[in-house]
Amino acid sequence: MATEQHLLAALSHGPAEPLTTAQEETLRRAVAKVIELGAQTGVTVDEMIHLLDSGLNVAELLEYLAARSGEIA
Repeated sequence: MATEQHLLAALSHGPAEPLTTAQEETLRRAVAKVIELGAQTGVTVDEMIHLLDSGLNVAELLEYLAARSGEIA
């Protein structure tokens, strides 16, 4: 199964459903990349969590980080 498929499957799981080892690893790598992008754009993990808690979804958070990345470049 491709990495993207593992990530999509992991994101579609309900909270009561355990992830497979491959899905868990894919999700960990994806989160690490988001954290890295945040660090490169000056957004801390706590700030990203606050944005998500405030109602942003993951896609919107990625768009925000991408926009900030363009501002910094």
